[in-house]
This record gives sequence, C-alpha cells and structure tokens, in this order.
Amino acid sequence: MSDLTEAVLSVRRRPRAPKRPPTSMQRREARWGYAFISPWLIGFVLFWTIPIAASLVFSTLDFKLTAPDETAFVGLGNWERALSDPDTWTSLLVTLRFTLVFLPVSLVVSLALALLLNSSHLKGRNFFRLMFYAPSMIPLVAGILIWQQVLNPQTGWLNRLIDLTGVQASGTSGMRWLDNPVLVLFAFSFIGLWGVGNAMMINLAGLQGIPTQLYEAAAIDGAGWWRRLTSITLPLLSPVMFYNLVIGSVLVMQYFVVPWVLFGASGHPDGASRFLLVHFYEEAFVFGNMGYGAALAWFIFLVVGALTALLFSTARHWVHYGTERS
Repeated sequence: MSDLTEAVLSVRRRPRAPKRPPTSMQRREARWGYAFISPWLIGFVLFWTIPIAASLVFSTLDFKLTAPDETAFVGLGNWERALSDPDTWTSLLVTLRFTLVFLPVSLVVSLALALLLNSSHLKGRNFFRLMFYAPSMIPLVAGILIWQQVLNPQTGWLNRLIDLTGVQASGTSGMRWLDNPVLVLFAFSFIGLWGVGNAMMINLAGLQGIPTQLYEAAAIDGAGWWRRLTSITLPLLSPVMFYNLVIGSVLVMQYFVVPWVLFGASGHPDGASRFLLVHFYEEAFVFGNMGYGAALAWFIFLVVGALTALLFSTARHWVHYGTERS
C-alpha cells in the first residue's frame, strides 16, 4: 500500500470507545423499537422462515403437485438426483459463464458512470443522473421486450448502428444476437446494463461521502488524477464496491426473468439460456416436481452461499474500512 493511501486511511481510523451498559431510557427505546418492527418480524417468520423450513422438508419427499396423495419419503434421493442430473451442472456452468461476462462489466460501468456524474465540471449533472437511473424504474418485462426489438437481426437499432461502422451486421447473414450461443451472453449483458442505475447511485453516494479535504491535500502534494483515484477514491470506496460485488453476484446467480421471457425453458440457443434458476423453475412449477425442485432450490442456496463466502474471504485483502486499526 502506498504512503498516500495509508495516510488517507489513517484519517478515517478512530479508536473505539469502551462499551457501557445501557441506561433505562435506552432499554425503553429498545423495547419501543422492537414493538415497531414486530409486524415485519411476524411477517418474516410467517412468509420467509416457515416456507424455508418447509422447503427443506419437501426436499426429502417425492412430492408432486399433480399427485399429492402419492407423496413418499425419499430421504436424500432428491439431492442425489440433483447432483447426478447433467442439466443441473450444465445450467450451473451457463450461470457461471454469464457471471464472468456480465458482473465485471457492470461493476466497471457503474463505477465509471458514478465518477463521471460526480465531477463538478459536468454541466447538467442532475439531468444525466436522472437519465441513467430512469431505465431501472421501467418494468423489467417491458424493458426485455424493448430490447428484443433492439437486438432484432433485421431491423434492430444495434445492428443498424454497427452497419454505420462498415461491418455488415443486418440481414440474414448478420449478427443474430439472440440466436448465437456466444452472442446471446452479450445480449443478456446489454439488457443487464440497462438497469445499472441502482449500482451507479450507490457508488455515487459513496463518492460524495469521501472528504474533499483529502483531494485538496493530495493536489497540493502534486498527486494527479490517476494517483488520487488509486490512492484515495478506490480505497475509501472499496466497502461500497464490495457491497455492489456481493449483491451483484447474488442477483446474477438468481438470473431468471430475462431468459424466461425471451426463450422460456427451451434453452435457446443451444442451451445458452438455460440458467440455474430456469432449470429449477421448470422442474418445480412446470413439471410439478416440488420435492426435486426444493432440493434444487437448496442447491442454488448453497452455491450462492459458497460464492459469497469466497468473496468475503478475499475482502480483507482489498476492502478498507475507516474504523480499522493499523
């Protein structure tokens, strides 16, 4: 770590005060706080905790919606089936491949937009912030149908723009974004970047929380734009970036609506749209195999949990918090 980065981080570090026992007023405020959040707690137990526990029980049963009277206990049979099913591993591979393509691009684009829109030299910053955030407010299905026409190989705007560069993208022999197993991953990425406004606003909020005095002191010391970015902005923004990384990883592993609206459970083209959650939905709600579907749901949960644990294990090497001690 550079001297400038260490100096910046040390400004944020504060010694922690010893904990004191709560006073009677604090205990009374805590009781009122629990009373106010009790509706949410009751809803969480009824609509989240109990269904999660029930799904774990269902994963041990041969339970079908079409024949509920024939339910039988199979123990780990559904788990064995899930782990030996080639479709499970194929859909997992498709999901991981898309994660490696889309997640880095979305993180970089959201950060770049936030840096641009945080610049005091940009005129009309509020207007551009609204324009970049507005697409995330459009209903997802409506946005998918719009992008389906944008990516049309004959009349789509994207291929028409590529034609302007001299590359023949339109026509029967042009770029078929939704019919090519390689290009369809980029098509999904384009649709995903349509809603990158949420991550951009989170990054923007983090940037505005960095003290401007640090930049002024660095400029006085002769630090250029790149040095300020790498030694001040990125270290102090690393907790926000880590948050976006974790949330983005979880959302990508649950990728479902876009491939389902465009292709259903067909996996077109050549299985490239058969994501893990598509495979789960087809087994549970199309075929009615709720027991097997519950096992798949827990399999997805374990995969997401393992990925999240991996990310947290790397955080100590690059995420810097203001309360850390040397």
